[in-house]
Amino acid sequence: MTRITPLPILLGLLSAGCGPSVRRGTEVAAVASATLPSDPADRAWDDAPEFAAKLLPQDLVEPRLMKASTPEVLVRAFTSGAAIAFRLEWTDADQNDLPGAGRFLDACAIQIPAKIEPDPPDPQMGSQGKPVEISYWRADWQASVNGRPDTIQAVFPNATVDHYPFEAHSLAPGSDEQKEFARRYAPADAAGNRRVGPRAAPVEDLLAEGPGTLAPAGKTVSSGRGAFGSQAGGKTGWRVMITRPLPDGLAPKTRTLVAFAVWQGSQQESGARKMRTGWNPLSVKEAK
Repeated sequence: MTRITPLPILLGLLSAGCGPSVRRGTEVAAVASATLPSDPADRAWDDAPEFAAKLLPQDLVEPRLMKASTPEVLVRAFTSGAAIAFRLEWTDADQNDLPGAGRFLDACAIQIPAKIEPDPPDPQMGSQGKPVEISYWRADWQASVNGRPDTIQAVFPNATVDHYPFEAHSLAPGSDEQKEFARRYAPADAAGNRRVGPRAAPVEDLLAEGPGTLAPAGKTVSSGRGAFGSQAGGKTGWRVMITRPLPDGLAPKTRTLVAFAVWQGSQQESGARKMRTGWNPLSVKEAK
């Protein structure tokens, strides 16, 4: 007598032999580890369970995003006891990391309540008296950290420059006169705009107590690194790791919440126009 294996079971057996299995969790579980991964491509991330965070359009406050783009972001996490590292992974057909007029940039963010309390802040940027802490990564900042010069030639490779203050030969580089002329051609820098120009890090820490209240934190203590490349199934996209201090009070027997956001530059997403999640449970998983 011939036994016929049902098709669903057969397909499951075949897929199980095609590569390492992925452990999917029902919450973001940060695995306790003496050391944290140092790169988004580090194989150590395979030892952390993966959480698929479903993304929704930000359609609650203006300017709204009414058309969905990124369906989900895959999250893994580790903690050393003092810091917590997240890796966010999402598919993206285009690498958008060049700033400029009419251009939009790829980015992502992690949001955590400033305090662990029974009544959490709103997931939409917190609420009055209940602040949230946000670690924000942007692709053009990463390109700057990776070594792309902050020059006209780097941003517009086909441009021809006959005179530009940052590269002027008529004035001594670094002289007071050269700096004065340079500022005339860099109004954002002259106004103290922190969102342009060369970057020492691709991540910025922010605070908010509701939509429209987003502001820089006193200083940035988070760090990170992102890389664009191939993913499973022949797709392309970003893998971004962000490391920040462990939230106060988070331990193996306690939980807090975490939310995520993704911006796709190819979809003209910027500012409030983004894909975001609600709150997701965040816990610490003790090492075996």
